[in-house]
Amino acid sequence: MFIIGIAGGTGSGKTTVVKKLIERLPKGEVVVIPQDSYYKDSSDVPMEERQKINFDHPDAFDWTLLEQHIQNLKEGKSVEQPIYDYISCTRQPQTIHIDPKEIIIVEGIMALIDTNLRDQMDLKVFVDADGDDRLIRVIKRDIVERGRTIESVMERYVRVLKPMHEQFIEPCKRYADIIIPQGGHNNAAINLMAKFIKHQLASND
Repeated sequence: MFIIGIAGGTGSGKTTVVKKLIERLPKGEVVVIPQDSYYKDSSDVPMEERQKINFDHPDAFDWTLLEQHIQNLKEGKSVEQPIYDYISCTRQPQTIHIDPKEIIIVEGIMALIDTNLRDQMDLKVFVDADGDDRLIRVIKRDIVERGRTIESVMERYVRVLKPMHEQFIEPCKRYADIIIPQGGHNNAAINLMAKFIKHQLASND
């Protein structure tokens, strides 16, 4: 089994990197564990307070459960991945059944920030992108997919996203084995990474 952590700021192109990487790896041998699925359940918090939760802070995540699930997969055990509802800020009663695969990808803005989680990874990747490019992607995504106004997106970026990125996400670069600039557009880096992973898997056989 080969475990990969892929981190990077909001709008950096992590999802595109993961998608292109999966296309280059053995079919059916990859499972993606999104860090976003492991936000803490806030069902016990009043709704007005839930709106104030900083989802770009490490405290928003249930690290214990995420670490346990990765450990279980390493041991060949299946896990029940949570489903998080961003509107109600709660975990749903349903889960997603995840079986162990040869390649596990843990993807999220802070996938490299937790020491215990990092220690379980065989390859640590940071997807880098210019701040302006990330902002443009966030604006497009939040307006089209989440129905927000450009004013609200900009206000949140200045108040939350930018300072949290500088404080928590950007420093994770120092833990990365590979830094991929230009996000999902960097096909050369993605090809090299896929080649390396295949080589490591072959070496373990």
